[in-house]
Amino acid sequence: MSLQTNSNALAKKLQSRDATREPTWVKNTLIIIAMIFFMSCLILPLVLVFVEAFKQGVGVYVNALINPDTLSAVKLTLLTAVIAVPMNVVFGVAAAWCVAKFNFRGKSILTTIIDMPFSVSPVIAGLMLVLIFGTQGWMGNWLMDHDIKVLYAVPAIVLATVFITVPFVARELIPLMEAQGTEEEEAAIVLGASGWQTFWKVTLPNIKWGLIYGVILCNARAMGEFGAVSVVSGHIRGETNTLPLHVEILYNEYTFSAAFAVSSLLALLAIVTLILKSWVEIRQENLNKRNEDSHAS
Repeated sequence: MSLQTNSNALAKKLQSRDATREPTWVKNTLIIIAMIFFMSCLILPLVLVFVEAFKQGVGVYVNALINPDTLSAVKLTLLTAVIAVPMNVVFGVAAAWCVAKFNFRGKSILTTIIDMPFSVSPVIAGLMLVLIFGTQGWMGNWLMDHDIKVLYAVPAIVLATVFITVPFVARELIPLMEAQGTEEEEAAIVLGASGWQTFWKVTLPNIKWGLIYGVILCNARAMGEFGAVSVVSGHIRGETNTLPLHVEILYNEYTFSAAFAVSSLLALLAIVTLILKSWVEIRQENLNKRNEDSHAS
């Protein structure tokens, strides 16, 4: 009886596999289309950035990178990322913990707010900050009276970047925490662990690869953000220009080699991000496979 059951299951599996198997020409056509798209939209533009960057020689390339305005843009970009990413890590972990581990009123509202930066244009996000902190904004008079400068300065750039990058950490952790459930945390609490001990000893080790994945994506978006930062920065050369804004200024001034040289820094950031992203995915897959093997044994 068990032999007949196994044979029937095998026959159904083969039938389902045959039902989803496409002809060879369909598979090859899809692969060719994907490769053409990949080469024309991703690889070719990336190669052209470096070709144009070195078009007038290594000396021009190096001079563009060591220019004081470029160094100032690099420093501001790094400073913005150093502030924005940890803020989003704290918020992302807290929001994901609330959404995945607890049921409460307003849970759907919280998840909608987390997704808001995905649906709102970055330019609109920058305009919202102008309406709040501008001279004619809600807090404009109070800020002027207390000599506090937010708009067209580093605070506005950081706020715009934080808003745009809010979803990345939380959205990576929420499905991961929901899949893990709450059994391990409940067991730790029953055994006498405090809330912080449960988080550091149980929750954090279980989500560390998802957290690293979210941090990588958040950092890449923070360094490459253009729209929202462009609205609130004021484009003050050497002071409030991040790398993307500096590239725009150089290109508008027809210094194309310098513009592509600075763009190559952002391209290198994208390449490093993809490498780290792939490494984290491989580590997470291996970890999941080991967990499945341990449960099966």
